[in-house]
Amino acid sequence: MTPTFNLTPLALSASPTNSGNGKVSGLVAEVASVGTTSSGLTLTIAGEQLGTRTLSASSNSATVFQGVSGASALSAGMFLNMDGAIQSDGSLLATRVELEESSAINDSSGPLMTVDNEVPVLTLYGRTELGSLQAINGQSGLYWDAPNFDFSNAAFNISGQLTNLQNLPFVPSFNASNMVAGQNVDITSANFSIVGPTYTPANTIVLVPQTINGTVVASQQSGSFVDYTVSLASYDLFPTLAVQQGQTTLLNNPSQIEVYVDNNTQKLNTQALALGSALRFYGLVFNDKGRCGWIARR
Repeated sequence: MTPTFNLTPLALSASPTNSGNGKVSGLVAEVASVGTTSSGLTLTIAGEQLGTRTLSASSNSATVFQGVSGASALSAGMFLNMDGAIQSDGSLLATRVELEESSAINDSSGPLMTVDNEVPVLTLYGRTELGSLQAINGQSGLYWDAPNFDFSNAAFNISGQLTNLQNLPFVPSFNASNMVAGQNVDITSANFSIVGPTYTPANTIVLVPQTINGTVVASQQSGSFVDYTVSLASYDLFPTLAVQQGQTTLLNNPSQIEVYVDNNTQKLNTQALALGSALRFYGLVFNDKGRCGWIARR
């Protein structure tokens, strides 16, 4: 196999709207240090199996802070979920900073693999992991294939990345009884263990946006949204993971999802959003009474 890669410069926009012109969405990061001014940060970010690297970031008066009063309240070791604009020097100007839990010392992010129906234990595929106790050979940012978490005392939250959830035609919720394998989550914890019977206690479990691929098979108006019924690609996670026996929740039709699109949705598609269209969607996935309801951001 001899692949050829063609690289072209990224044209950065002063006010980027998507990844094509310099916007970063849902970046999971740990505060490595706070600069001489509270608006300047050095972040540690992780990549799959690639260890960590640092990134300079800043905030300004337009930055939205969620779960924390502002930049002056941030300190080293805190875990953040961020949106921002890439600057010409490679740094990030934060447009949204979300603090999930101030006392956590570990953070794992990725899709749920199983949610056990006998004991309050879930298995996560940690695409990215940060924190001193998760380090392999002293290096954070590497991942354990499938860590298990005890969620009996966890707080359940929904990411603040999307702001129009209150307008949905169903009540969006995420908790211990309706989380389902395939959903993308971010888990913070105060310690870390890779073997049972003592599992890592999860402090917070936050539902975060994810990407799905599928084909539009129907559509209808639903309040201020257009509800597109989408048949998921066979390699998407829900058709495989959300049917495993022994779990708290099994989806009624794991190969199908309802995608809700309104005026807040950014459409990057060149192909029409119509019956038969094969498209990629990015947003939050909710389990609405055994079926997947999706709020699309783009």
